[in-house]
Amino acid sequence: MRLNDCHNFQDFRTLAKRRLPGPIFNYIDGAADDEQTYRRNTEAYGDCDLIPNVLVGVENVDMSVEVMGQKLDMPIYCAPTALQRLFHHEGERAVARAAAEYGTMFGVSSLATVTVEEIAKITNTPKMFQFYFHKDRGLNDALLERARAANFNVLALTVDTITGGNRERDLRTGFTSPPKLTLDSLMSFATHPTWAWNFLTKEKFDMPHLSGYVSQGTNVAVSVGDYFSTMLDQSMNWKDAEKLCSQWNGQFALKGIMSVEDAKRAVDIGCTGIMVSNHGGRQLDGCRSPFDQLAEICDAVGDKIDVICEGGIQRGTHVLKALSVGAKACSGGRLYLFALAAAGQAGVERALGNMRTEIERDMKLMGVTKLDQLSRGNLRFHTSR
Repeated sequence: MRLNDCHNFQDFRTLAKRRLPGPIFNYIDGAADDEQTYRRNTEAYGDCDLIPNVLVGVENVDMSVEVMGQKLDMPIYCAPTALQRLFHHEGERAVARAAAEYGTMFGVSSLATVTVEEIAKITNTPKMFQFYFHKDRGLNDALLERARAANFNVLALTVDTITGGNRERDLRTGFTSPPKLTLDSLMSFATHPTWAWNFLTKEKFDMPHLSGYVSQGTNVAVSVGDYFSTMLDQSMNWKDAEKLCSQWNGQFALKGIMSVEDAKRAVDIGCTGIMVSNHGGRQLDGCRSPFDQLAEICDAVGDKIDVICEGGIQRGTHVLKALSVGAKACSGGRLYLFALAAAGQAGVERALGNMRTEIERDMKLMGVTKLDQLSRGNLRFHTSR
C-alpha cells in the first residue's frame, strides 16, 4: 500500500501499522480497559442518519467556521497530541505545515516534541496550546508564558487526565517515552528499519517544554499513564481552572468536558470554548461518547460558549452530524496521527484533503451551501435521546 492508495481513515491506519514498530502503533491505536468507549466514539455516528434536501443550487459551498475567535477554512482541526516525533521524524512540524496548507487550527501539546517557538515560525494559521496542569507550579508558569510569547491564539486545559487511564496495550508492549531498548523492542525496530534509522539518526528525541523541570519522559523512559499519575496535580479543581483562565486572559477552553454540569461551570469561570471529549477512549472506559452527549451539552450552553465535538471522527458525514446537533467545529487526533505515521507531512495533507473533499461533497449532497444551514431537522436518531 502507498500513500496514493489511502482514501479513508482505515487506509491510513493500515499503512501506519506497516510503518511503525508494534509498541508505537499500539500506543496510537490503543485505549483504556476493554476499549469499548474507543469503539463507541465512532459507532455513535452510525446511530444517526442524515436527511438531505435537493434542488437548492449548490455550485459554491462555504465550509468555513469561526471558533474561539479563530477563522478556519474547514470545520475540523488537528487536536493536540503528544510525542509526535515518535510517529514520524518530522513530528509536529509536519502537522503544523499541513494544517496551514488547509487553513485550519493546529493544537500543540505540553508533551510536544517540537517547541511552541518553532511552531510559531512555521505557521501563521490559528494555533492552540494544550496545557497539562503539573504539580510543579514553576513549570506551569513557564508553559503559560511560552505559549503567550509565541502568540498562540487559544489555551486549552486538559481536564480528563487527573490520573492515567488503564491502557493495557501499552502494558503488554512495554511502551514508554522515550522507547526503552529491550530485546522485544529491538526486534520490533529491526523489522521497521526506516523508522528505526530516522529515530536513531535524526535529532535526539525530547519533550522540550518539560526539559529542565522534569526528567520523566525526556531523559527517563516512562509510560504515559505513569506520567499522568505522578507528574500532574491530582488536586486540580475549578478554582485552579478559573485562575488559569484569568492568567491567560484570552481564548480559553477546557478539553475533556462530558457532563452538562461541567459545561455550565466552564461558562461560569469565563471559558470561551469546551471540547466535548473522552480523550479518545483512553481514560475512562465505559464513558459515553462525545457525539451521544453532544445534544444535551449544546442545549445547555451552546448559545454561551463554543462547543467542539472531539472523538471518533473518521468521515466528513461525522463532522456534518456533529455540526447539525449544535457543535461549532470538530477536532481529532488519530485522524491525522495515522496519516503522519504513514507519510509525514504529505500524509497529513492527504488526510486533511480527503476530509475537506468529503465535507464539501457531503454538503452538496445534503443541499446546504453554508454550515449554519445544518440543523437537527436534517437528522434522525435510531434510538431516543
